[in-house]
This record gives sequence, C-alpha cells and structure tokens, in this order.
Amino acid sequence: MAEFSELLQRLKAERKRLLQELEQMQSSQQTLERRAGGAFGKRGEEASQVLELEKRLDLEKRLKKSLAEIEHALEKYDAGTYGLCDSCGKPIKPARLKVLPQANLCLGCKTRQTRDAR
Repeated sequence: MAEFSELLQRLKAERKRLLQELEQMQSSQQTLERRAGGAFGKRGEEASQVLELEKRLDLEKRLKKSLAEIEHALEKYDAGTYGLCDSCGKPIKPARLKVLPQANLCLGCKTRQTRDAR
C-alpha cells in the first residue's frame, strides 16, 4: 500500500474540502432561511429564487456523490483492496488512479457501465 500513500493523502484532503464545503453550504442556507422566514422568503413565487434553490440542491447532490466516492475509496484502502476494480477485481491502472484517485472501476468496466447506461 506504500505506492498509494500519495493518493491516500489526496483522498483525505479532498474529503476534508468537500465536508467543509457542504458544511458551509448548509450553514449559509440556514442563515438565509432564518433571515427570510423560509426557504423562499416573502417572495416565494419568484422564479429566480426557485432557480437558485435548484442550483444549490444540484451542487449539494454532486458534492455528496463525490464525498461518497471518496469515502468508498478510503474504505477500500483500509480493507486492502484499493486499486482493484469493484466489478472485475483486476488492478486499476496507476495512471487512472493518479488522475482520479477515487476511481473504483478499471477503464474497461467503466466503459461498459457507461455504454450500458445509455
């Protein structure tokens, strides 16, 4: 696992960043709701506020998905299976992990998954 120590540090740093960003988003949302008296405030019918809320929820969803991927990679590291494909069990190429440390599928399995999803 020594060959993955740099990737482990990157995963931990990214997890910390995502947790801070999610915490900040939730804190600012609570502040806005308290100030406005609700999720949309007094002008609840305004489309711009609805759009803003939708963007915020989408961003939060993406951040949580990224965090879950990183948590999964860290769990695999602890279990001694980091760097192995979740689907076929073969090693994930180091170049792929260097670019995407939270990758849990080898390129072949990821390609198949993407193709099958269409």
